[in-house]
Amino acid sequence: MWARQRGSFIAFNVITLAAALAVLLTHLGDAAANAGSAAFWVMVVLAVLAGTQAFAAEIGPERIRVTIAPTVCFSFAILLTWGLWPAAATQAVACGVIAWRLRRTLFEAAVAAARYTLALGAASAILWLGEPDPFRDNTGSSLATDALSVVAAGLAWLAVYGVLFLGTRLGEGLPWRRALVVVRDQVLFNSALLVLSPVLALAARINVAFLPLAIIPLIAVQRLAQLSSQRENIARQDPLTGLANRTGLRAVYDRLVVGPPTRLGAAEPARPSLIILDLDRFKQVNDALGHDIGDQLLVAVAGRLPRVDPRVGVTARLGGDEFAILARADDPQALAQEVARGLNQPVYLEGLRVDVTASVGVATDEGEGFNALLRHADVAMYEAKQRGDTIATYDVRSDRASPAQLRLLADFRRALEVDDVDRLRAHYQPQVSLSTGRIEAVEALLRWNHPQMGPVNPEDIVSLAEHTPVMVMLTRRMIDRVTAQVAAWNAAGVSLRASLNVSTRDLYSEELIDHLAERIAHHDIPPGQLQIELTESAILADVRRAQAPLRRIADLGVTICLDDFGTGYSSLQHLRRLPISEIKIDKSFIAGMAHNRDDAAIVRSTIELARSLHIRTVAEGVEDDITHKLLAKARCDLAQGWHTARAMPGDQLPAWLAEHDDDGRAA
Repeated sequence: MWARQRGSFIAFNVITLAAALAVLLTHLGDAAANAGSAAFWVMVVLAVLAGTQAFAAEIGPERIRVTIAPTVCFSFAILLTWGLWPAAATQAVACGVIAWRLRRTLFEAAVAAARYTLALGAASAILWLGEPDPFRDNTGSSLATDALSVVAAGLAWLAVYGVLFLGTRLGEGLPWRRALVVVRDQVLFNSALLVLSPVLALAARINVAFLPLAIIPLIAVQRLAQLSSQRENIARQDPLTGLANRTGLRAVYDRLVVGPPTRLGAAEPARPSLIILDLDRFKQVNDALGHDIGDQLLVAVAGRLPRVDPRVGVTARLGGDEFAILARADDPQALAQEVARGLNQPVYLEGLRVDVTASVGVATDEGEGFNALLRHADVAMYEAKQRGDTIATYDVRSDRASPAQLRLLADFRRALEVDDVDRLRAHYQPQVSLSTGRIEAVEALLRWNHPQMGPVNPEDIVSLAEHTPVMVMLTRRMIDRVTAQVAAWNAAGVSLRASLNVSTRDLYSEELIDHLAERIAHHDIPPGQLQIELTESAILADVRRAQAPLRRIADLGVTICLDDFGTGYSSLQHLRRLPISEIKIDKSFIAGMAHNRDDAAIVRSTIELARSLHIRTVAEGVEDDITHKLLAKARCDLAQGWHTARAMPGDQLPAWLAEHDDDGRAA
């Protein structure tokens, strides 16, 4: 398809050139008719000088490059006064000057001159039909007829030039709608120039000395065009660093996505990738050294970022200490590593050494639009910051705000609101005593069966809900389920302690503690049959703040377990200040103790320290007999894992227990 379009584009330009040449050949008689006219040569010089003031502007949100040059008013004035050939020749010379100034090719200059020639030819034909020389001293025609001829000629010029310019832009691969916007702006600009042409023609007839005065309005028109272009550039540029801003980044993305079609048989260009980096500890620099130093640091960082070819991307500052690089890159990860390497060296600002590090997120466009790409790169960047890595690539599984994840969270919220007991349930995994073999406790685990997706991984849904109000709703439902189940077991003669997990958000909620107390009283169960599990990081992140709610829970008679113990690198010193009854040794240590001496040593020492503080120990993730025996030898209290049993619905647990010996020992 591209090959056909490219061929049509070349053919269109060749036809334009041939048609312009044909028009010129039919008007050779005008070539030297006014060679001796001083006014004519003054007009030519002014046209050439106007060509030297040409500039390339980027218009529209797609930043489409167009040429702005006020030469048209002179060539059209020459047409009105001296005919087509002198006008076309003058415009052709001006096109050559413009091409030289803007570093365009000779072919581009020739095609531009051909467009102008055909537009002038159309205007000449209208003048020939109406009034060939509207500015001569003549009583044979009225002023109205003269004015009408000039206006009609100008409209013909605009129509032909607009059509030819549109054909050129379409041939370059620009979509119809955007090409029409560019043509509209060009027609408006040239209309303003054509209005000046009759004034120049009259000045040439009356007194050649008046012609230079036309420079004043032309400078005004040119200046307005430049100011408009500069305003658009400023709107797309960060004033501090000179890089593109968010608006400029969006414009380049739109241009890359709607770029020219790919040549048939050629490899598809790489999809645009976005790299976002956020400086680490930038706020500390601002607070400690002042905003002036902070600004200098931002400028220094901007200077170290790789500059990408404007044809395939852009480097931008999004605001604050956040930068971005958008590019068609075959290996965006390599580009991200180049960014990270560029920031490795310290920056010296006013004699102070400032070490610069950044968290970098990488995302590749998947056709979902600019906002989605920006969000994906942002998610990846925060993932890198959270993990302590330098670079992270976007992974939908870690995106808690993706549309799919948000829909899943909304479905989960609805299940909680209607209390869907058929699909939203608690399963219970037994905990066996390593000294007696009895099942002493269970841990309540969430199970949700989505209507369309089926069983959902509990870790996925908890991670989604954890920082939202949905987490509070989930904890309330789990309290309801567990307290009701414990009461049902008691009625059936099964007495077990049941643990349920609570998040940090729940720990500091007075309402949830009140709800726990109310459910215990409602079902008339001993508080000691309930245990709250909190992760080590949740409690030890702020021990002082955690003391009050933990003490209130303990005052209810509910025991407290420290889950995932060992992952937060905490000290058992903290446990002396907190009402902790049990610690659960993280499965990452348990799984390795059978073949890793270090893990085994950590587990044994943890058990001994806990025993010295009269704290119960639970080993989670026990999946084989060797580990089970090693834990028993180390005098661990309880074991939980597939070696004993998988989690099961509460109503199935009594039957499972019945399969054990009469004394309740595990079979």
